[in-house]
Amino acid sequence: MINENPTPETAENPEEFTGLKLGKIKKVAAGIPAVVSSLEKVVGEAGFSRGMKALWYLNKKGGFDCPSCAWPDPDDERSGIAEYCENGARAVAEEATAKKLDAEFFSQNSISDLSKLSDYEIGGKGRIAQPMYLPKGGTHYQPISWDQAFDKIGTSLNSLASPDEAIFYTSGRTSNEAAFLYQLFVREYGTNNLPDCSNMCHESSGVALGQSLGIGKGSVTLEDFYEAEVIMILGQNPGTNHPRMLTALNKAKANGAKVISINPLPETGLMGFSNPQTVKGVLNLDTTLTDLFLQVKINGDMALLKAIQILLLNQDDKSPGTVLDVDFIKNNTLGFSDFRKEVERYNPAELAQIAGIPFSQVQKAAEILKNKKKIIACWAMGLTQHKNAVDTIKEVVNLLLMKGSIGKPGAGTCPVRGHSNVQGDRTMGIYEKPSAKFLAAIEANFGFTPPQNHGYDTVEAIKAMHEGKAKVFFAMGGNFLSATPDTNFTAEALRKCQLTVQVSTKLNRSHLVHGEEAIILPCLGRSDMDMVNGENQFVSCENSMGVVQSSKGVLKPISEHLLSEPVIMCKIAKATLGTKTKTNWEGYALHYDHIRQEIERTIPGFQNYNLRVREPGGFYLPNCNREGNFDTISQKAHFNLAPLPENKLQEDELVMMTIRSHDQFNTTVYGLNDRYRGIYNERRVILMNAADMSARNLNKGDVVDIFNQHAGTERIARKFIVVEYPIPEGCTATYFPETNVLVPVTSVAEKSNTPTSKHVIITLRKREP
Repeated sequence: MINENPTPETAENPEEFTGLKLGKIKKVAAGIPAVVSSLEKVVGEAGFSRGMKALWYLNKKGGFDCPSCAWPDPDDERSGIAEYCENGARAVAEEATAKKLDAEFFSQNSISDLSKLSDYEIGGKGRIAQPMYLPKGGTHYQPISWDQAFDKIGTSLNSLASPDEAIFYTSGRTSNEAAFLYQLFVREYGTNNLPDCSNMCHESSGVALGQSLGIGKGSVTLEDFYEAEVIMILGQNPGTNHPRMLTALNKAKANGAKVISINPLPETGLMGFSNPQTVKGVLNLDTTLTDLFLQVKINGDMALLKAIQILLLNQDDKSPGTVLDVDFIKNNTLGFSDFRKEVERYNPAELAQIAGIPFSQVQKAAEILKNKKKIIACWAMGLTQHKNAVDTIKEVVNLLLMKGSIGKPGAGTCPVRGHSNVQGDRTMGIYEKPSAKFLAAIEANFGFTPPQNHGYDTVEAIKAMHEGKAKVFFAMGGNFLSATPDTNFTAEALRKCQLTVQVSTKLNRSHLVHGEEAIILPCLGRSDMDMVNGENQFVSCENSMGVVQSSKGVLKPISEHLLSEPVIMCKIAKATLGTKTKTNWEGYALHYDHIRQEIERTIPGFQNYNLRVREPGGFYLPNCNREGNFDTISQKAHFNLAPLPENKLQEDELVMMTIRSHDQFNTTVYGLNDRYRGIYNERRVILMNAADMSARNLNKGDVVDIFNQHAGTERIARKFIVVEYPIPEGCTATYFPETNVLVPVTSVAEKSNTPTSKHVIITLRKREP
């Protein structure tokens, strides 16, 4: 079976390249170039007045929460100049754009024609201005009234043989209020099929932290960064993916912290930072961020961590109690003795070789950590999207437990979430495996018995649609097709549905790969005013560090035909559940305080929600680890035992990881440049080590097809330009979503079922001119 680079109906398949240009890899992130880029994008999309108003209120107390990443805002005073980064400004520009797509646009542009555009071109068309409907066999979307759309959705859902034949996906953009109503409706409807974007990114973090420490969230606050002695950054590129993190690292460095960066690529944002809000930054006088860069091979992190652990154990043996936190280990953990026996089976020098790092550098890392207890470990998808991801993250936890670096100021775990409210969605109950305690609270407060069986996660949902077990797909935000693995397989799955529904702000590829019928429900964005009965409503979000704060839009919506996500959910619930529902859907749509009252009754930590969320800066949710406690069965933290992964390759094979460009956030492509990596005007590139190029008789600029063979299926991504890059031998990198076609839906992380997008085995075939 062959699964080729998707046809124009499913994803990009260009006949020609756009003109690749290569420059030098940048040494410094941010600075004045980031300011210029931000302003150009915002003014170009929204105009000067509208764009500047949006930026002024972005991440300010009383303003609206950035629709981009989930990095937290400062608890105290926020910048009077700009409390946002370059990518945050770009996200707002996309949302605040003056371009809108109405019925005339869709009548002039068929789905077939739109499908031939790149993701960048599709996203640049503008905001969807009114509900649209694609009838069975139709070639163009056509206008539909809101009431008609809700009736069609309700009729389709009620015609299914079982509620489990419907899938309800959630993007991380969704607010707490919308997410709570969404899961409440879905459970009253009768299913736990609530896959979300967490399943594809930090699910491995949640599983690992939950099993080891008793809570699936990180334990640190932003203030902890300023007290930390060592900050370890693993498998993360903050300069592109979480740029405001650079400011926190800069402040930590000024306070004396050491930074150890562990990554297969020498990312600019890990190396240097020029803060444009300081005189030094304006003068282009950069700050060096990383004290020690360990350029690990793809998925060599566990070997590296074990090597460091052995060295620390050896040093503590020489001077007992000076390196390890013996009291913490004795009083707060289980399994240390077995852990020590397991890790000491290995030779640290051999582990360093497996990781691809000179042993002397591993020794330097151990030396930095030896006498420090205030240690923060940060990580992102570079750790979470591997087959052994959960065990690797538990290995990070092992290291912190050895040092007693959890539950004290300046120390702890920090999984850096991607989308702005992805953590809040999970807190609100967006989860296919809800706890019995949560379901009991739903039943007690709302008078119906929610389903008890687990639902589909994202990978399971794709398979269920492909097998015909699921027939209606509903997406609350996001770009499901472009975000998921195995693009052709996923496209086939979506096309087998009777109905696909997308709640969206802008056009994306998932609107063009659809079921027999399709509906687009255009919603308000974060920056839009949400007027209900003459009052501008606000919603709330939870950031990566567990702070819940309000978000109130300030811009006049570009269309009078947009509804908010909470109101959309209330209308769909009424249209579907009819007289059977016991829930006050009408009241929730009239004022969002009523929704927050229900959240307060249902979810721990939200006492006095409506009062506290109105406080400037919001409030912290409870976090047992932060308080020095572990909500496991034993009430102690658990050391984990795990073998090394077997990363064996055949002679002609390479490992590929998918990455973002700097002109990108998740699947939203802002432009064709990757400024920090020196790659311009092209996205269909493969970054390769010079030795690997030589072994395959490849030169810079050659064009190759990329192949993956997994579970009896050959996957092909055609026409990628070879770019020589400082990446470890045997490793390559490509941008997603262009190479998601190569990520097998059947290759997932153990225990979390996350697609292994950072570890795809590939071979290359050179294309002749």
